[in-house]
Amino acid sequence: MKVYAVFTLAATLLFSNALMAQTGSTACEPAKLAQKYPTLVGKTIKIGVDPQTPPYIMRDAKDFNKLVGFDADLSREVLDCAGIKHEFFIGGWGGLLPALNAGQIDLFWDDLYYTAERAKQVNFVTYMQAGTGALTQPGNPKKITSMDTLCGTTAAVGVGTVEDPQVRAADEKCKSSGKPGINIMTFPDVAAGTRLVQTGRADVFLYDLGLIDSLVKDQPKMYSRGFAVLSGMAIGAAMSKQNKDLLNAVIDGMRVMQSSGKQKAIFEKYGLDPSLQIAAEVKTQ
Repeated sequence: MKVYAVFTLAATLLFSNALMAQTGSTACEPAKLAQKYPTLVGKTIKIGVDPQTPPYIMRDAKDFNKLVGFDADLSREVLDCAGIKHEFFIGGWGGLLPALNAGQIDLFWDDLYYTAERAKQVNFVTYMQAGTGALTQPGNPKKITSMDTLCGTTAAVGVGTVEDPQVRAADEKCKSSGKPGINIMTFPDVAAGTRLVQTGRADVFLYDLGLIDSLVKDQPKMYSRGFAVLSGMAIGAAMSKQNKDLLNAVIDGMRVMQSSGKQKAIFEKYGLDPSLQIAAEVKTQ
């Protein structure tokens, strides 16, 4: 059973009104690129993504060279809204933030969680709330139903993900309670993490909730979802602190996507719960 929050009609109306007040416009204005974001005229923005992060970024089953997914569609819509040329830069998820800091890409837009520490390096525009899902073998043979049931299991977590410190905290809690600790295995990308569960080397793989649900939906004979929790964290797009025009273009475009209902339509297209949407916001340090 999903534990997502459900927006009431009244809350939704208040949310939409607040967005309209923030942006002052609910329409895209690509013809005004030079007027609104002059430093981006004539530039092609590189969007850093990892095509192994469904349902956020993945290769189209009908065309291997085409990228689709929630973040792929949303990023294209936002930059098209501003009239900004763009292209995708493909890399391993763990290497995209260093690539952004090194100036190899302009945007990191692929299931990236906002943290205060990351915001010291880059600017964020957040647009959805985040959750953690637990991927297990079919039927959840170890009966992993919460963080408290991880004691004595082998848990796989991604390098640099928010799940890593969460599981390490759970490990300390197990040990302080006199229970067996958690054998923690790290992996560099999603494909490596899922292989650990497939081969039985790990009992559970903890990662972003949307991705876990996507894997279970697409391959129910191979995986089950042990549990899901909303983390209280936010997901967003990240960009250099020096690129103010790009920051303004992304927040303006996100507000249009939300006030027009486009973001929720893309949620539904890829099987994500629309109630995960939160008001677009600039976050920096």
